[in-house]
Amino acid sequence: MGEFKHFVIVKFKEGVAVEELTKGMEKFVSEIDAVKSFEWGQDIESLDVLRQGFTHAFLMTFDKKEDFVAFQSHPNHVEFSTKFSAAIENIVLLDFPSTLVKAPA
Repeated sequence: MGEFKHFVIVKFKEGVAVEELTKGMEKFVSEIDAVKSFEWGQDIESLDVLRQGFTHAFLMTFDKKEDFVAFQSHPNHVEFSTKFSAAIENIVLLDFPSTLVKAPA
């Protein structure tokens, strides 16, 4: 089995300081060894009707599902999740083992 992914897509509440939240997420993720990689981005291309209000995507990669399970109960994650949850209007979470089809060059 390949890596394990934690994919989060969010629509933030009006007036939320998104930059502050993303910097906080970058900081806490960098302090957790179980997180193999972390990347995020803001949608700038999709049509509004297709994005359904969702604006940001966050992707964490773990070597295995057990690392993800450990991450979920890590104190830094638990603390940040409370702040993050209060800032979102809507969220989609997908947690899955990945299948690599084409490796990066």
